[in-house]
Amino acid sequence: MSHDHDDRPQLTAAQAAAVLTPPPGRNGGDLVVESLQGLGATTVFGLPGQHALGMFDALRRSSLRYVGLRVENNAGFAADAYGRITGEVAPLLLSTGPGALTSLAALQEAAAASAPVLAISSQIPTAGLGGGRHGYLHELRDQQASVRDIVKSVHTARAASQIPSAIAAAWESALTAPHGPVWVEIPQDVLLAETTLPVVSAMDATPRELYPRPELTIAAAHLLSNAERPVIIAGGGVVRSDASGKLRALAEKLDAPVVTTFGGKGAFPWEHPLSLRSWLEDRHTTDFLEDADVLLVVGSGLGELSSNYHTFRPRGRVIQIEADAGKLESNHPALGIHSDAREALADLLETVERREDTGAVERVRTVLEKVRVRIDAQELTLEQQVLAAVREALPDASPSFWDMTILAYWAWSAFDARRPNTMHSAQGAGGLGYGFPAAIGAAAADPTTPVLAVSGDGGAMYSIAELATARQYDLPLTWLIVDDGGYGILREYMTGAFGETTGTELSRPDFVALAESFGVPAVRTTPETLAVDLAKALAEPGPSVVVLPALLRMFEPTHL
Repeated sequence: MSHDHDDRPQLTAAQAAAVLTPPPGRNGGDLVVESLQGLGATTVFGLPGQHALGMFDALRRSSLRYVGLRVENNAGFAADAYGRITGEVAPLLLSTGPGALTSLAALQEAAAASAPVLAISSQIPTAGLGGGRHGYLHELRDQQASVRDIVKSVHTARAASQIPSAIAAAWESALTAPHGPVWVEIPQDVLLAETTLPVVSAMDATPRELYPRPELTIAAAHLLSNAERPVIIAGGGVVRSDASGKLRALAEKLDAPVVTTFGGKGAFPWEHPLSLRSWLEDRHTTDFLEDADVLLVVGSGLGELSSNYHTFRPRGRVIQIEADAGKLESNHPALGIHSDAREALADLLETVERREDTGAVERVRTVLEKVRVRIDAQELTLEQQVLAAVREALPDASPSFWDMTILAYWAWSAFDARRPNTMHSAQGAGGLGYGFPAAIGAAAADPTTPVLAVSGDGGAMYSIAELATARQYDLPLTWLIVDDGGYGILREYMTGAFGETTGTELSRPDFVALAESFGVPAVRTTPETLAVDLAKALAEPGPSVVVLPALLRMFEPTHL
């Protein structure tokens, strides 16, 4: 049997000589960082712990840049944002037990948003594995069981020789569509034990491509080409697969209006004549989508937020392109196409016939006008003024990261992201505390571009510690904190449901003084001065904080 070796990594003579005489003083931790380097990683996030010290010591002997956060969950959010911004795997180094468990909410968000995070956790010593109760520090009965329902795949290395293969397999899994978080576990003694294994060289972990089946492309193209009222819903899968250009070309070839989900913000130009924007929590939009005779859903499972809280009832044929097979037809019967969004859109673009619909632009304009009239009737001038000020101050190329807060819920529907892959929020899993640590990850990915984080005062308290991180690494990010003295949206929900609130009102610090105590410049602003103050903060090097005391309200829901 012959083998073709041409596509395998080849070593130079110098590398081959180094293989035979590996440097002394290496351990399992070195194999971890060498594997990451061999796969192309440049930056790692994390937080050291006793069992993981072998990995962290090995960082000294590597070229990897380490960004250390103050809480494991925040380190996970930073890695999530790094993965979203770069499209590359973001390694996250964690310790056993409490360290590993504290990262889980961030990994849930990475899973929901398809962010390629590679979590590498230590474990108790090998002798303690297998289910017995030995009483080791940080011991869990089954640490993997705590993460298995969250991540895409779990990989274990119980010997030094297994480390490179486990990390390569996890890397490939993280980057195979749909992207997502993966988990590698290595016992403490394996990380600390000296090794004479050769230094890990270049590694190949090419993700599998996920192409659409050709007969499904032909069927979908026939439906779209012959539709009378085709409409497209573009989800986060369009952004993750870098398919915005193909989406626009297909929409223009079909004269099909496009609405983007909250996870798909920026996938289609906001001001395009065919753009329905992102008004998914609006009955006028829902009615328009229901009236489509062919609805193309790309990179979305049409979950709660994307279906106006499951009130959406399509009357026409649905075509659903989705890389996550579990989301195919999970909410609506469809012609389900299991594929990466970019590949499926490319094939459709070649296969559909051009159709002209001179009335499509006018129908879009009519829907947007109905939305505007509905919102304007609610006298929400302050909220629109604040959102407009943020848009005015934020450079088009700057990414923004929005926590779960009222201004973010406005932004989901009403903010013009202007460019693909620039607006991100925690709407996938819906946990608090995402905005600021995620902005740290984005700033680490590209220190030449200022980054914006937006939080409420409640969410801000989850990540105050990371002001020290932003200062330590001198990252170019500005944190806008909207201070309304509590969990604002929960205040609205409870008042609406029960007539009064419980647990929503919060004592909070002087955020300006607190930021300054970290050495981070801060300013208190007003709705009238927000645009100027925010623009100034974003233009200055290093981290900054802008505090806006304001009580914002949500627009009325239409799904109740």
